[in-house]
Amino acid sequence: MLAMTGWTAVRGSKDDADPLATARAAWDHASFRGHRLPDAGSAPGALAAFFGSLGRADRAALADRFPLVVGNMGGAPVDLRYRANKKALRQAGDAARKRMHDQRLTPVGRQDAGRLMHRFESMGTAGRQILAFDPAGGGRAAEVFGDLGHARRVSVVVPGVDTNLATFERTARATSAPAGMAKSLYDAQRAARADARTAVIAWADYTAPAGLGVEAATGQLAAQGALRLNALVRALPKSASVSLMCHSYGSVVCGVAASRLPSSVTDIAVAGSPGMRSETVTGLGTHARVWAMRDADDWIQDVPYMEVGGLGHGADPVTPAFGSRVLSARGAEGHAGYFEPGTQSLRNFAMIGVGAVASVDCAPQDRDCSADLA
Repeated sequence: MLAMTGWTAVRGSKDDADPLATARAAWDHASFRGHRLPDAGSAPGALAAFFGSLGRADRAALADRFPLVVGNMGGAPVDLRYRANKKALRQAGDAARKRMHDQRLTPVGRQDAGRLMHRFESMGTAGRQILAFDPAGGGRAAEVFGDLGHARRVSVVVPGVDTNLATFERTARATSAPAGMAKSLYDAQRAARADARTAVIAWADYTAPAGLGVEAATGQLAAQGALRLNALVRALPKSASVSLMCHSYGSVVCGVAASRLPSSVTDIAVAGSPGMRSETVTGLGTHARVWAMRDADDWIQDVPYMEVGGLGHGADPVTPAFGSRVLSARGAEGHAGYFEPGTQSLRNFAMIGVGAVASVDCAPQDRDCSADLA
């Protein structure tokens, strides 16, 4: 058990006000054109039918009246969600701007408010497609690259620890942040198959562990994230094939979600994984192909691959006993480099995302990882 202490320095999460819950309560008690609105938690199909029954002006009116609700609503048209989240981001930016000058806050608190204001402004700029946005606590978000409404193949990037609004995007080392990972993957897919109708989602819409503490060594947040990931996938266009690209603790989320994912999910690819809460691929209970990769210099290989009393995430996904298809990660250089342009890891993610699974680069220890797919 002492081996665990190298990555269990405890860092907790703070609970802040929940504006999304407040907005949903207002929605649930509201009426529109003389009729009650559907339950905000209804199935995506029911919500899609509701919005389909409305005219363009009425849909826009609801998005403007309840931006946080509509912006996070599976089943709402994606373009409407983008519109709603732009307004929600403007509102959150205005609130952060006021906190910058709130003398009741500490200087650090005012500085943090300024950082968030700039983040909200960046996310709300023209051309960005924000599929989900929740400012509560550390915050959650999802961004789309490509035309999600008409995509035949959708890739979902599931990031790991320390994922929140403050780390959603970076200027330096851009591909180590969720938005940069997804953009890099989308660009690689377009370069590989320019005619492919693909979209990539930077999915930071779950509460990730804060740092390499006890939260990161257990599956509680992964279980909560798995429910949200499953809900996202089930709200995607029914005609699209889905691939999950799961990095670090994100692979724990994908592992927990695996057995409940719909048949539209054809592939689960993990990189830099601490384990998937299973000892084998069979134990995941998924119909999807499972791929794994790890760079030779990734520190994650020093994590104890076991589960004892709820601590740890089980077997190493790149070992033969686990049974995944092991891919090359050449060029990735450490734990945060898997989405860097020019790496075999990014190329492999792209090939899986466009459906060219027979064209992946296998790891030296599993040279036949795609032989049965040719």
